[in-house]
Amino acid sequence: MTAHIIDGKQLAATIREDVAQRVKALAADGLQPGLAVVLVGEDPASQVYVRNKAAACEKAGLASQVIRLDAGISQETLLATVDQLNNDPGVHGILVQLPLPAHMDSARVIEAISPAKDVDGFHISNAGLLMTGTPLVKPCTPYGIMKMLDAQGVSLWGAEAVIVGASNIVGKPMAMLMLAEGATVTLCNSKTRDLAAHTQRADVLVVATGRRGMIDGTMIKPGATVIDVGINRGDDGRLYGDVDFGSARTVAGAITPVPGGVGPMTIAMLLVNTVEAAERQRAS
Repeated sequence: MTAHIIDGKQLAATIREDVAQRVKALAADGLQPGLAVVLVGEDPASQVYVRNKAAACEKAGLASQVIRLDAGISQETLLATVDQLNNDPGVHGILVQLPLPAHMDSARVIEAISPAKDVDGFHISNAGLLMTGTPLVKPCTPYGIMKMLDAQGVSLWGAEAVIVGASNIVGKPMAMLMLAEGATVTLCNSKTRDLAAHTQRADVLVVATGRRGMIDGTMIKPGATVIDVGINRGDDGRLYGDVDFGSARTVAGAITPVPGGVGPMTIAMLLVNTVEAAERQRAS
């Protein structure tokens, strides 16, 4: 068996085209969706992420601004910046790029963002709505994964779904979205005993741990759909996932590559969330 490769780039391009059409429709009503990204410090990975997000906004016709702040600023200065963006009617989405410098409280900063403009879906209000099955904003990576599964015709109704990694960014919201679609969900973490016993049951396996090659082909159910969220840079400078792609693709029925899988979808869904925020503003 050789797994079908799930092309995140191609699906993301289709979603971005739809976003561009929705942006045009809003522009015809005199409203241009706007995303503000706040970058604190000079973290190299964050610089790349922010540059990619700004480029994607430009291609889709969204107004984009990147606010760059020195790593040594006070948390109060950052909170004041967020408050200014909350009150700017031309900004529909606010994203504070993580990680923040060690002297800042990330949770407090995220909770300072207006829930209506929280296009990452990290605000405690949006997390609560997701928990109760009535999400206002879905976190970008889990949202993108759900779109990928839908595009592949993968039904979650009654399926065994196993998520490895229990973060607030991917694992927990992923579990809520899958539960809402009728899956039986197992959420594993670093303390899970006999991890393979869980992953080998999975019809759909999502891996988001930040540990290169943590899952190999022996841990995968034959024919399973495998979603690899990991992005790890090797000593050779190449990017690798949390799944050992070489062994996994001989067992899985479908698998996402790294790069070119989940990553493009995360950015695409950020654009979707921003446009949806602008559409909500127009309707209010």
